[in-house]
Amino acid sequence: MEVYFDNSATTRCYESVKDIVVKTMTEDYGNPSAMHRKGVEAEQYVKNAAKTIAGILKVQEKEILFTSGGTESNNLALIGGALANKRSGNHIVTTAVEHAAVSQPAAFLQEQGFEVTYLPVDREGRVKLEALEAVLRPDTILVSVMYVNNEVGSVMPMEEIGKLVHEKSPKALFHADAIQAFGKYRIFPKKAGIDLLSVSGHKIHGPKGAGFLYISEKAKVQPLILGGGQQNGMRSGTDNVPGIAGLGIAAEESYQNLEEKNEHLYSLKERIAGGLSEIENIKINGMPLREGAPHILSISVMGVRSEVLLHALEDRDIYISAGSACSSHKRKPSAVLTAMGMPKEQIESTVRLSFSEENTEEEANYFLQAMKELVPVLRRYSRR
Repeated sequence: MEVYFDNSATTRCYESVKDIVVKTMTEDYGNPSAMHRKGVEAEQYVKNAAKTIAGILKVQEKEILFTSGGTESNNLALIGGALANKRSGNHIVTTAVEHAAVSQPAAFLQEQGFEVTYLPVDREGRVKLEALEAVLRPDTILVSVMYVNNEVGSVMPMEEIGKLVHEKSPKALFHADAIQAFGKYRIFPKKAGIDLLSVSGHKIHGPKGAGFLYISEKAKVQPLILGGGQQNGMRSGTDNVPGIAGLGIAAEESYQNLEEKNEHLYSLKERIAGGLSEIENIKINGMPLREGAPHILSISVMGVRSEVLLHALEDRDIYISAGSACSSHKRKPSAVLTAMGMPKEQIESTVRLSFSEENTEEEANYFLQAMKELVPVLRRYSRR
């Protein structure tokens, strides 16, 4: 049996997504900027995707900007947002647990002369609202907070953060990295006070290389990619019609029967957490199971290094992650787990399981059986 518990890294495309991607590559393959019929047909796929996504978020279609994925969306939000608003101030606020696609642009902006404040989190990985309130200033121009943490599944209090930002720093843009949240939560940016929101298609059973950035019509953002002026001059370059069409279908399908899907994910999470409790000295990290994201479970298997466990499970066709897929090849300790106050020994023993609607209880049972057989052996091996 093959068990894929690494859905926060990427997901398998829906069949409907695969079909529309193939169709727009082989049949309706026109350039959407072209004025002939083939171009108009291609453009319609882009418009349909924008309409679908805008409907899900309850925003305007013109506020959806298609990108190559989460990293570009985050870069545009931070760098484009900061550059467009630098006359209003130079202070940026983010958290100590952001994905590298936010923390690296923040570091870049710091090098350009912006002042960046990094907020602490509690032991569950949640931002401290009192810490945010204390650092917000009249010259704060951008606040960037991830909706769901990609390593431990902690959920941030986004509406409270949005309210606080706009009360204390009225000139500031509030950016939400919703890459692990979209498709799992019903997100309404205008209600939450979110001005910019990043999403990636391949986390929701869509194609890789496609994502979007919601940009409120009131938000000023400077384009980073210049050229032919596509997407109202905000992102030049020929639209990735197959990716955008697939993203639109994935967004629509991911929100069908959402509550049932999430209940299934929580049940898998609880089944696995309960089974792991029968193995000595395994810690569950982050928020209580039903309070954290439905699809992410972070565990520390004390006495076993994460990469050792990962490869032992891989030998049984079980696929998990030692952390964020974007940074798991690096040997530095996880910034997220460090910020949560986790000791080094525990950090080195932490792995992430992430589920999708396609995972089954049978797979959960197979994983638990493998863990019960492998962990005692790996611990004995590690002590030698």
